[in-house]
Amino acid sequence: MSQKAVYVYAKWQVKEGKLDAVLQIMKEAAQKSAQEEGNLFYKLHQSKSDENTLILFEGYKDESAVEIHRNSEHYRNLVVEQIIPLLENREVILMDQLL
Repeated sequence: MSQKAVYVYAKWQVKEGKLDAVLQIMKEAAQKSAQEEGNLFYKLHQSKSDENTLILFEGYKDESAVEIHRNSEHYRNLVVEQIIPLLENREVILMDQLL
């Protein structure tokens, strides 16, 4: 696995009427994710033109830290089991920094 930092860009389209529930769950998910040893940052953003469009921008020290995050109990319980069912669409892109 690569030893350089990995960045995650996740675009979520929240189902109509489910935004408050997603944001409430995200409070705990963001707090726990930010405390992971390999996490560099964990930020949630909201579109100015569509409140149901959320962007997560996450940074991890390397690919193994991303895997640890994805296999964590809080990720499985909060994101996979509770948040993903409240989404219309979800796109996740893993990125390397170029500049």
